[in-house]
Amino acid sequence: MQLIVNIVVLTSLYALVACGYVLIYRVSRVLNMAHGELMMLGAYALFATASGISGNPVIALLISAVLSMFIGLATYQVLMRRLTGSSVLAAVLTTIAIGILIRGMVVLIWSPQPQYPARLLGLENPSLAIFGDARISMLSAVLIGVTVLVYSGLFLFLRFGSWGIRLRAVGQNALLAAQRGINLHAVFAFAWGISTFTASTAGMLVAMDKGLDSTMVMIGLKAFPAALVGGLDSLFGAILGALIIAVIEVLLIQYVDPLLSDVVPFLVLIVMLTIRPWGFFGTREQLDRV
Repeated sequence: MQLIVNIVVLTSLYALVACGYVLIYRVSRVLNMAHGELMMLGAYALFATASGISGNPVIALLISAVLSMFIGLATYQVLMRRLTGSSVLAAVLTTIAIGILIRGMVVLIWSPQPQYPARLLGLENPSLAIFGDARISMLSAVLIGVTVLVYSGLFLFLRFGSWGIRLRAVGQNALLAAQRGINLHAVFAFAWGISTFTASTAGMLVAMDKGLDSTMVMIGLKAFPAALVGGLDSLFGAILGALIIAVIEVLLIQYVDPLLSDVVPFLVLIVMLTIRPWGFFGTREQLDRV
């Protein structure tokens, strides 16, 4: 039973991060390779906020969540907006450069030493007993709940929300959407803001649960295969991809070697690229446009 709990927690983490890859790609056809670094920056925003508002986790989390959204908006407005209409390769290389810049900045400002925002916030993280001998930390349980809420909100928002409809319209045909009066830059910026917000939320919860350092970037990298396995233009595919990778990773850690945890997602990715490069729920046409 403990294995099932571990799989659900890891699936929730990868899915929450992977939806950010899907949102940006679905709207702008750009692979944001700085997604893990933006997630880490959002987590460090929580640490910085917790340093000034110790003992009040709710306010610190709300401020950090808003900051993370503005980080995403600023990333598009200052850097990515200039590349609209340019080649996809130029945009992807720019996101790689952004990621390198963020990693260097984080080390310079906060040092490579592990940080523990939960201690600053005075937040307890008890281990909860569920289903007999299986246990889960309180923050891991919160992570599962947040992932369910985020995906439920995204599905409803994209289906019924006015901005959600604009996101879908731009993703399907940006030129036609622009001709119908939709502001493409506003939609792209909004997608970057939501993407960074969801990833940073995952980063904040992991930081409070396990601690925070620059290696958090690895979570973002491991979530990328989950997005691609499921299909880069499908939110439901991101959940399936996260589940597949989490199951294989947890089983190999348990029965083979824990050192394989950082390798498994990319092995799955290689296999998927050789069999179905556009993912389970992606489309061949969307992949060709990359």
